[in-house]
Amino acid sequence: MTSRYQNRKILENPNTKKKYMESTIYPKVEPKDSDFYIISTAGDRLDLLANTYYKDPSMWWVIATANNLNDANFFVEAGTQLRIPADTSDILNNLYKINK
Repeated sequence: MTSRYQNRKILENPNTKKKYMESTIYPKVEPKDSDFYIISTAGDRLDLLANTYYKDPSMWWVIATANNLNDANFFVEAGTQLRIPADTSDILNNLYKINK
């Protein structure tokens, strides 16, 4: 799987000379009939769920974006209903288009 940081530029602050990576812009993840839903259990984390459903823990952001989880926390509260997009091909294509 290609990194979500592909095509991100390394920028430099001219005042401090510190380098940083350009931000990644995530696409909207529209609901589809092929999506499925789960109820989280104690100990669930976005990266572990991504590994379970996509065989790639770096795809955690797909689940986070689909469920508007923007608090930068990998842990999911037990009992939370989560939408798991079944087909990520359009999502990934949109990610790369937006961030070219």
